[in-house]
Amino acid sequence: MGSHTKRPVLLIGISGPSSSGKTTLSRLLRDTFPSTFILHLDDFYLTDAEIPVKNGIQDWDCVESLNLKDLRQALEYIKQHGKSPPSLVSKEDQNSVGEHGVDPAFIDRCKASVQELVEKYAWDTPIAIVDGFLLFSESMAEIRELFDVRLFLRTSYETAKRRREARSGYVTLEGFWEDPPGYVDKVVWPNYVSDHAFLFKGGDVHGELDENVCERLRIQGMPREAEESMTECLAWAIGVLEETIQS
Repeated sequence: MGSHTKRPVLLIGISGPSSSGKTTLSRLLRDTFPSTFILHLDDFYLTDAEIPVKNGIQDWDCVESLNLKDLRQALEYIKQHGKSPPSLVSKEDQNSVGEHGVDPAFIDRCKASVQELVEKYAWDTPIAIVDGFLLFSESMAEIRELFDVRLFLRTSYETAKRRREARSGYVTLEGFWEDPPGYVDKVVWPNYVSDHAFLFKGGDVHGELDENVCERLRIQGMPREAEESMTECLAWAIGVLEETIQS
């Protein structure tokens, strides 16, 4: 059992482009592992009026739109106390998440496997999952360092655009935001590329992840075959967490 008892929490960061399945995966993991709760980066946006305007459009997909001070304080509270700050109420949980398409029987098998492992290793450490689009960017390097496990999801431009444009909108601090026409092409995808090109060979976000960079930053990249399959993605993430429990 060793050092597991001394750790107040296992802090997991799940990052990747918009509409890559971060929130869906987070909720599936919460349903699979005991004593697991979620924090969303989207709960740390500034007020609607403080969101920067670039080229005449509000940019909700940049680091300047976030309250990093509050985020850091919340993560440090979690690392110390093993639970979410009492003052934090999630707005993100009011936003809809699409169908995940994972067979309930598969989820049940995963739960049984995890339960067996948890009992075998007497694992009783709470798990905190934080999902967000910028968690592993260089602009948030200090935040990135706080995570014990770093899972990076990926998706193609075409899939991200299709999924994002199918959404009805987002509950914000003061109201509701709907993407204006062309927002993915003008803001979402260019921002993703500029913030994450450093993780990929030759800076090509549709190519292969740079293993050396990912290893140095302890980022685990989702396998390519999981890009269009939440079942594959869930199986991969559970595997990573099971290894963590056993280590």
